[in-house]
Amino acid sequence: MITNPSMTYFAQVADQWDTLRAGYFTEAVRESAIAKSYLHPSLVVADVGAGTGFMAAGLAPLARQVHVLDGSPEMLEAARKNLASYANVEFHLADGLALPLPDGSLDAAFANMYLHHCPDPLAAIREMTRTLRPGGRLTITDMDAHQYEWLKTEMADVWLGFERAQIRAWFEQAGLVNIVVDCTGQSCQADCKSAAGEPAQISIFVASGTRRMNVHEAVQTSYAAQANAAGGCCSTTSNCCSPDLISLDDIGAVKWNQGYSVTERAAVPTEAAEISLGCGNPLAMAELRQGETVLDIGSGGGIDVFLAAQRVGESGRVIGVDMTPAMLQRARQTAERHGYTNVEFRQGYAENMPVENAAVDVIISNCVINLTEDKGKVFGEAFRVLKEGGRLEVNDVVFGGAIPPAARAAMNGWAECISGALPEAEYIDLARQAGFEDIRVRRSTSSGEANGVAIYSVQVSARKNPRRA
Repeated sequence: MITNPSMTYFAQVADQWDTLRAGYFTEAVRESAIAKSYLHPSLVVADVGAGTGFMAAGLAPLARQVHVLDGSPEMLEAARKNLASYANVEFHLADGLALPLPDGSLDAAFANMYLHHCPDPLAAIREMTRTLRPGGRLTITDMDAHQYEWLKTEMADVWLGFERAQIRAWFEQAGLVNIVVDCTGQSCQADCKSAAGEPAQISIFVASGTRRMNVHEAVQTSYAAQANAAGGCCSTTSNCCSPDLISLDDIGAVKWNQGYSVTERAAVPTEAAEISLGCGNPLAMAELRQGETVLDIGSGGGIDVFLAAQRVGESGRVIGVDMTPAMLQRARQTAERHGYTNVEFRQGYAENMPVENAAVDVIISNCVINLTEDKGKVFGEAFRVLKEGGRLEVNDVVFGGAIPPAARAAMNGWAECISGALPEAEYIDLARQAGFEDIRVRRSTSSGEANGVAIYSVQVSARKNPRRA
């Protein structure tokens, strides 16, 4: 798991490590990692490079089972003593580059202050990712890049911390999505000093990411079927071509209410209104102005495109992007039939939009980002295509807390706008990581419950590089 110098070092300090560790980093680091992980009591998790069980001690009360893995027999023995009161902990003497766990056997994996002792960090990240189920989460806490060379000799560090951009790149190479690399607000400090007394104060980051599930095909198939249904398959009060109340076995139920006024529905072509698949009204707070260029991510049958087209006028322009050819054909036919000349529909994915850099004033989206796996990449694309000072106005479905893996894995739940929903805090984290500022969140019109956890729609407003007075 760790290099020979590190093995020797930890063998020597194992019986003192808990005291030493308290001088280097505190429980606040562990709390930051757990907060980014949205743990559910049903989860099976692992603490890789566990040392004396610092991270595992925080995980054991929150998870069904905890695997504790370390390459130092001495550190692992100390962990056994520290965690003796927990019956849900299993210990493994193991190399971090060859974990003794089957593929896809974990819901979450943690590595606290381990990576800087690893000779091949990318291989370690890939090995931890291998053990995750689709939708499982990896969370790492470690030191930011620094210049304290003495840590290599006195504490057997292999790496002088890491650049956050490098951590993000490694997560992407390992196949993780929805990546957040953030501050813990903590530093390796206090007793962290050289033998000569040189102090070190090094900030500590927390990084999290989710193993991809590959849901594009299932979602696209569902929406193609809806677009091809004769006469439009959705009524003016339903969502996703289901009755008002969507109920999925072992997942829960959501009452959809889109929030369009009677006047707004009457103002657009009937064939667009009848296939409205959203969870709110993204135009309610958009304050569109004449002449603006608007982008609708996941435009579907076009209801929000046609409403926006009326507000920006002939001097403005509205671009709808959708991944489903059948939806695009339907929307284009509607536009041609009703004489809309300031709209355009393009085929593309939200994670890789066919739109130029800094090309639009406002982005809207209605219950679509939750259908994508890599929401962080969608927000990154939205930031790219917005002009300076541009506005983001999206409605989406989020959870009020953590949900069990079974709900996330239900493919029909993805198409129904439920299984792909994230905890609200994670959703906002991803928008902030993309660079958005002035983020505001309002509860919207749809709500329900899934596995005992609240699920509801929100309207998220944000700006790209707001113009300062």
